[in-house]
Amino acid sequence: MTAIYQRELRSYFHGMTGYVFIAFLLVFAGIYTMFYNLSSGYPNFEYVLQAMTIIFLIAIPVLTMRVIAEERRQKTDQLLYTLPLGMTRVVLGKYLAMVTVVAVPCVVMAFYPLLLSTFGTVSFPTAYGALVGFFLLSAALSAIGLLISSLTENQAVAAGVCFGVMLLLYFMSSLSSFVPSSAGASLGALLVTILVLAVLVRVFTKSSPAALLVGVLGEGCLLGAYFAASDSFAGLFGRVVDGLSVFTWFDTFAQGMFDWTAVIYYLSIIAVALFLAVQTMEKRRWS
Repeated sequence: MTAIYQRELRSYFHGMTGYVFIAFLLVFAGIYTMFYNLSSGYPNFEYVLQAMTIIFLIAIPVLTMRVIAEERRQKTDQLLYTLPLGMTRVVLGKYLAMVTVVAVPCVVMAFYPLLLSTFGTVSFPTAYGALVGFFLLSAALSAIGLLISSLTENQAVAAGVCFGVMLLLYFMSSLSSFVPSSAGASLGALLVTILVLAVLVRVFTKSSPAALLVGVLGEGCLLGAYFAASDSFAGLFGRVVDGLSVFTWFDTFAQGMFDWTAVIYYLSIIAVALFLAVQTMEKRRWS
């Protein structure tokens, strides 16, 4: 795994990907710090981090689009399959290299509250708690980007799909507000969501049985729960969306609260995304 990690880390800095990602985040960090903290006089560095989350819509696809897709396009993934390593170690090596790149701008931004404290009073626990949340958010989004990259061999497709997913994750809480809070509307929205999920499973895994299992099992369980307790479905879709929104969980850090539930949520997203990426590569390895 160490060799994979070192190889991937070198690839980020032998090309422009790593430098572009780091520079992109730091440029906007400087712009938002100047606007919120220096010009407007707010002592809250967490406002800067909260405003910067929209940058991930572009930064994460740029960082993750080539991590596995390029290996498949150049057929160098065949070399990975012949290594005396499990796919878990390969995926972890690639992911840890990606997280290292993500950590660089976070380390640089850790000095910002110290510099701002020379101009006034800064709440260091709040600022650094928000920075930890910012890093966890970027790590979770990177894991999702890696999973998307493992599903295709075209960098442009990986980047486009990743951007679409990031856009959906960013606005999903706002979009859910357009769904009525009635039990029937929530049921309909959840049924459509499961149907879309089944279609995505079919598109990316090329497995009709897996898609059918997801669709039938999901729809059946949902309908059974609705007939058993329909009143509990009132407003359920909005609550589910808010609970699954990756960006919404960061708001607790930006509001000055270090939420361990959010930490566990981000770690769970990372674990699930990496597990699915491993299964994707294992499937390709044995096919």
